[in-house]
This record gives sequence, C-alpha cells and structure tokens, in this order.
Amino acid sequence: MSSREKNTWVYAALAILIPGAYAIAVFGFGADYSTVLPAAILAAIVLAIVASIVLAIASRDAGIIDERDSLITRRGELVGYYVLSAGVIGVLVLVLTEQSYFWLAHGIYAAFFVSAIASSAVKLVAYRRGF
Repeated sequence: MSSREKNTWVYAALAILIPGAYAIAVFGFGADYSTVLPAAILAAIVLAIVASIVLAIASRDAGIIDERDSLITRRGELVGYYVLSAGVIGVLVLVLTEQSYFWLAHGIYAAFFVSAIASSAVKLVAYRRGF
C-alpha cells in the first residue's frame, strides 16, 4: 500500500469521524454549533496534517509519486469538486429561501464533508480496482 493510499484512508476516516462527533455534540448534547463547528473544522485540519506528517515519517516511499498516484488523485479530486459544487447549489437554494444561519452553516459543512468522503471513496476504489 502506497503512502498516498494510506493518507487517503486516514483522510476518509477523519471525514467520517469528525463530522460524526460534531453531529453528536450538536444534535445529541445540544452544544452551540457556533463554537463547535469551528473547533471541528480546526480539528480536521490539524489531525489531517499531523497524520500526513506521521505517515510520511513512517513510510519508506513517502515523496515517491508515480503516474498512477497522480491519476488517482486527479480523478478523486475531480469527483470531490463535482460533489462540492452540487452541495453549494443546495446551499444557494437555502440562501434564496432565506433559511436561518444554522441551516446555511450546516449545509456548507455537509457539502465539504460529503465531498471529502466522495473523493476518498473514488480514490480508494481506484487504488483497489484500478481505473
């Protein structure tokens, strides 16, 4: 398993676990979303960076990028952009119908984490099955 694939697995896990923890905090415990949402975003960024650094240090092939890795990354990111674009259109509908900030913030957050999951899924399938 290449270091890029390992990174994708970690990114996918973070894209599922952090929004899940956020949803439990906000909808389960009634925490204020305006303080928990920035913390969730910051945690996702910091944990992704730390995991990437740890994987790079632990991996023998870190920094070695072959053509297949580049193509898989390109295809996965492209699918992620499409999903994010669809999510932004959904948020635009929320804006046009003058929904509350709560739903706008959650729509944007949902668009980002769904795009991260879709991008990771496409990459992982490509790593396992090929194009």
